[in-house]
Amino acid sequence: QDQVIKEYSDYIGETTNGQAEYAAIIFGLRKAKGLKYKKVEVFLDSQFIVEQLNGNYKIKEEGIIPLFIKTWNLRLDFDYIKFNFIRREQNKEADKMVNLALDRQVKINRIPGL
Repeated sequence: QDQVIKEYSDYIGETTNGQAEYAAIIFGLRKAKGLKYKKVEVFLDSQFIVEQLNGNYKIKEEGIIPLFIKTWNLRLDFDYIKFNFIRREQNKEADKMVNLALDRQVKINRIPGL
C-alpha cells in the first residue's frame, strides 16, 4: 500500500480545541483535494470529533457547526475517507507541528514594526 505523508503547519490564532481540530481537518482535506487524492485517512487525537464526523455524536457548540458543514461537504470530493482516533501519545508528530507554528508566530510578533 502506498503511503504519502505531507506535513503542514500554520498559526490560526486563538480558538477552542475543537475549532482548531476542524480547521486542521479542513486544511488537510483541501490539500488532499488539490493534490487529487481520492482516498484519505484522517488521524485525530480527539475521539469526540472523530465521533462527530462519524455521525455518533451531536454537535452542540455553535462555533463548530459551520466547520463541521465545511468538513462534511469536503468529504464528497473523495471516493474513500475515514476518520480514525489515535491516542495523543501516538500523535506526537502533530504536537510537534503545532509547536512549530506557535514558535514561528511568536518570532513574527517580536519583529519590530509588525
